[in-house]
Amino acid sequence: MSRVIHFEIHAGDPDRAIKFYKNLFDWTFQKWEGPMEYWLVTTGPDDQPGINGGLLRRQGEIDGQAVIAYVCTIDVDDVDASLQAAEANGAQVAVPKMPIPGMGWLVYCKDTEGNIFGMMQGDPSAK
Repeated sequence: MSRVIHFEIHAGDPDRAIKFYKNLFDWTFQKWEGPMEYWLVTTGPDDQPGINGGLLRRQGEIDGQAVIAYVCTIDVDDVDASLQAAEANGAQVAVPKMPIPGMGWLVYCKDTEGNIFGMMQGDPSAK
């Protein structure tokens, strides 16, 4: 079975995107020393479930040709508090909070770069 092992955030303004994700999720970013502009994203300790990723400058304008990104969903303890924090950091709601019956609560947002991401709070009683 194939699993997601890495994600990439494509950003028109990498510094703005880094600030957004640092403030919202406390992720850390380290500039890669390779031949392209790229930052390694650490989302948590290696001994806990989850994946790390990268951030790069978007190649082109959002015009139907540039990568707008793959939707990744982030596990949060409180979806309402996380949504409030996301909006305070410049996010916009893309799809309002909704129940995923038996699983939890899900909301989709657009980050400061126009990328859509999800936040989900586990709650088996959601309906």
